[in-house]
Parts: sequence; structure tokens; C-alpha cells
Amino acid sequence: MQIAITHRNTDFDGLASIVAATLLYPGAVAVCPKSVNPNVRRFLSLHKTSFDIILAEEVDPDAVTRLVVVDTNQWHRLDRVNGLWERDNVEVLLWDHHMGIGDIHPHWQRVEKVGATITLLVREIREQRLTLTPLQATLYLIGLYEDTGQLTFNSTTPEDARAAAFLLEQGADLTIAADFLNMTYSETQKKVLFRLMSDAEQHDIKGKQVGIGVVHIDRYVELATVVQLYGKIVNADSVFVIFVNENGSCFIIGRSSTPEININNVLQRFGGGGHPGAGSATIADPGKTVDEVRQEIIVTLHKLQRGSALVADVMSFPVTTVSPETNMRQIRHLMEEKKIRGVVVAEDGCLRGIVVLWDLKKLRQNKQWNSPVKAFMNRQVATIAPDALASEAAELMVQKDIGHLPVVQGEKVIGIVTRTDIINYLYGMLPF
Repeated sequence: MQIAITHRNTDFDGLASIVAATLLYPGAVAVCPKSVNPNVRRFLSLHKTSFDIILAEEVDPDAVTRLVVVDTNQWHRLDRVNGLWERDNVEVLLWDHHMGIGDIHPHWQRVEKVGATITLLVREIREQRLTLTPLQATLYLIGLYEDTGQLTFNSTTPEDARAAAFLLEQGADLTIAADFLNMTYSETQKKVLFRLMSDAEQHDIKGKQVGIGVVHIDRYVELATVVQLYGKIVNADSVFVIFVNENGSCFIIGRSSTPEININNVLQRFGGGGHPGAGSATIADPGKTVDEVRQEIIVTLHKLQRGSALVADVMSFPVTTVSPETNMRQIRHLMEEKKIRGVVVAEDGCLRGIVVLWDLKKLRQNKQWNSPVKAFMNRQVATIAPDALASEAAELMVQKDIGHLPVVQGEKVIGIVTRTDIINYLYGMLPF
């Protein structure tokens, strides 16, 4: 048995992605967690017989041989899969657009910085020349639009727009999509919004307007849409709302409309996460007061902002470079002498490749040390511009699993970003 599964409190991106996975993996069954977002529940109440979807409790774990995980890279966010990650006979495949480091280590993955996970699956569907029914295309478009704010969030990429165009060509219905994306607000939601408008604080953090509110709730209500609307009304760059339950436990929902404030990075400090533009976290420490949580959010924002550092601010320079004809013995000596783990190979200042310490460990024969570095260097080198955000460099290095990222202006190498540079940036150790 092969199953496609997504995170608890399933949103439309998660639902669309498990359904799309069954198309790409014939024989796979879409497994939906019991807890889903209210708008998804409303959709399923009307369409549940149109798709082959089962609940997690209906799965026999012993029969599972392949697990296709979508829209999350954390085991604890999945429903009823305890023990599957420990079994050697279960193949794990991962499709995700969250760039943070998770604890799922799949046999195969496609993780890219796009606005929605469904975008990645739609690209594969397009490349395989598979046809979609209008119903499938509409569901996929709803998932794409929800996670990209109908292509308006700053996390949206050209790839998302191409996916949307393809889905419209396949017959996606915009009227139906709008109906499920633009939900009416209940009286309880209106009351929550009123309290936010009355009591939330506004903070100026490094030139960005941040709203931080606290609301006590006594019943279940869909709150993410309220937070989103609150951010639009007050015209804040980002908003964080701390919701306090009757039992004293609390959780945070955050939204951001600016790339300088990454909600995922902020809420990871509280054990949560999400996207650059949206996320949530549950406060695990019952002894932590609301005021302490609010202050911790403010402190975290100041630490992460650090003036919105650019690559030019964090990179190391001048760069240690060698010509393509330099032999590997000289490379090893240079690394030992300068105590570095990577050397850029350049010709007339232009990047030709890179060689890292790991490449040296591959040399088995003594004669190889006399060979030129061009025979061993990596020619497919990821680069970044000096005016890019430092946070973009960090995400690229995580995505590519690399420790050295040359900084290129025009064709010239002007610096390099290393893991040490990124650690200094992430933990606020830059000399600003």
C-alpha cells in the first residue's frame, strides 16, 4: 500500500497536494487527517465523494510500503504514522515548499522555494503531459491561490503563476475558487477582530510596522482569516496575535506582507513554523505569561531584523581564488595554511568552479595530487548577488546543502558566503 499524507489542520494546499500525488503515483491513496481547516471541511462536505480520500485511522500501518509526504517536513505534524519512519521497508518521498530544516529524511525529495507545494506537483503533471478534470484543476488552483494570496504574497514566484495559467487552461473554475477562498465572517470572528482593533499594540521595528495583539477565546473559531484581515486593516507589515484559551494555554498566529520579516523564522523560536508570510506556534511552556511571550516576539524580531542585512553585509572578502591549472597538492596546502574549507577557482576574476574539503577526501591515488584542480572542481556552482537579502543566501544554502556560496557581480567574484557567515547572521553576531 502506498499513501499520500499531509499535515494536521490541513489547508487547501495540503489537500490539493495529496490528491495530485495520487495522479503522479498510480495506486496511491490520499489520506486526509481528521483535523482540517474549516474552509477545507466545507469543501469536503460537498466534494468528498468526488475524490478517493480516506482518513488516517483507516490506514493499516503494517501494509504501507511507500509514504508520500506533502506540504510539511516534520513528522509530528502528520497523523497516525508513528513508527513508519523507523521501518526500513517503507520508502519515504517528500514534496514541500518549506525551506526550513525538518526531521523527515526522505529517500527522495523535491523541496523548492515556491509559493505553494501544489505548484511543484502541477509542474510534474505538466511535464508528464497528464490531463486534469475541471474539478481537479479547480481544487489545485484553490490550494495555489490560498497559499499565495491569489498570487499577491511576497513568497509568490513565476513558477506559481505558470502553474495557475496551466490550471486555468485545464478548466479550473474561478467562481468556485472564489467561493471557497472568500469565506464570510461569523459573529464570533467579528468580535475577535473588534478586540484586536481595540487592544493590539503597534511597534516600529527597524522601519517595519508590526502589530502584536492578545485575545482570550472561549470557543473554537477559525482565526487565521481574522489575523489576515486585521493585518490588512491596520496596514501593518506583519502581525502576531497571541490567542489564550480558557485553560490558560496559548498559541500564536503570524502573518507578514514583507520579505524582511519572515514569520517562519520568528515562530521557529517558539517551536512552531510555517511560511515566510504565514505561520503558527503553540506555546509549550505553561508557566510562560502572555507578557513574556509578547516580549519574546519583539526581542526575536529585533534579533532577526538586524537592519535587513544584505549579502554584501555578511559575505567574506577578499576571496581566496586559484587558477584552473593549480594542482591539488597546492590546493590542500592552501586550505591548511589559511584554515579554510573551500577555494574558488577563477580565471581573470571570473568564476570557473569551486573545490571544497570534501573533494580532497575523494582523492585515493598519490598521482592525483599532481593533477590540476579543473579535473576535480565542481563546475555547477550556485551563486548570489551582493544586493540579495542575507536571508535568501541562508535559504539557498539550506536548499542546495552547500557550505560555500560565491557572491558574483556581473561576471566577477567579489566575495563568498560561508556557513560561518550565515551562523553569525542568524544569531545576531554581525558587527552592525
